[in-house]
Amino acid sequence: MAPLARSDVPTVIVTSGEPAGIGPDLCLALAARDIPARLAVAADPELLAARAAELGLRVALEMVEAQGPTPHRKGALQVLPFRTAVPVTAGRLDPRNAHYVLEMLAAAADGCRDGRYRAMVTAPVQKSTINDAGVAFSGHTEWLAERLGAPRPVMLLVAGKLRVALATTHLPLRAVPDAISTAELLATLRVLSSGLQAHFRLARPRISVLGLNPHAGESGHMGVEDRDVISPAITAAVAAGIAATGPTPADTAFTPRQLTDTDAVLAMYHDQGLPVLKYAGFGHAVNVTLGLPIIRTSVDHGTALDLAGTGRADPGSLVAALDLALGCIAS
Repeated sequence: MAPLARSDVPTVIVTSGEPAGIGPDLCLALAARDIPARLAVAADPELLAARAAELGLRVALEMVEAQGPTPHRKGALQVLPFRTAVPVTAGRLDPRNAHYVLEMLAAAADGCRDGRYRAMVTAPVQKSTINDAGVAFSGHTEWLAERLGAPRPVMLLVAGKLRVALATTHLPLRAVPDAISTAELLATLRVLSSGLQAHFRLARPRISVLGLNPHAGESGHMGVEDRDVISPAITAAVAAGIAATGPTPADTAFTPRQLTDTDAVLAMYHDQGLPVLKYAGFGHAVNVTLGLPIIRTSVDHGTALDLAGTGRADPGSLVAALDLALGCIAS
């Protein structure tokens, strides 16, 4: 990415995620890079110092001052300090530290909404641990939408030119058909189209809408949702000026020929579209939440507890998420 003008160096907050996972490792890896931004890394400074020692890294940890972070420089990391409730051991989850994770997310979301930060980038969290602490948490996307009062968040995964959005997110498979309606799909298509225009400079993004059932329902013989729910949503979207097509059978939607005329794919459920996306770009793909009043990007992977503190965690997705956030700021 080309450097931004010095007078327009944006401030981005990076949340370090689950303390026992690879989030702290990934954040420390940012210190080795030239980044055209002011970074505020939300984390426990003692945790970062201990993890840096485990990894054999020499990183100067500097606390963010009241006036905000200074421009990023190699070898140093600007830290917005939070404190874990109990000491952290890499790879060992502890629900007592769940509220530490949520406090970082709240500060980042509120700071972006209030204009202190231009974007937030999130390292992975452990959903199960937050739920074990007694907090209902299905994912960053839903939590941020509720925090920021966003009625229609849309999860978009990006790997190069391949973009896959989700009509439903973290639902059991048996709940998916009941969660899809013509009105809901039309609203999602509106957010997706406008988000692609705003953040990816696509004047009229072409969206391929996947069918729910095999062969997109085979004219109702393999399920009626494609004919009775999805098709009317596409028709309404086209009438509203959105370049949507489908329903497209999911088993052929990702062929090179099909993708030639597609800017984004809207999948009906999590594991319909994301396996293809992650096969194409795992470790370097980015999760973007559209429909929020802020810019938020994230890694495409989980906490990788077995890699925490080993030096084997690949920071590629976090770097890509930061690059994409800066690109969205500049657009």
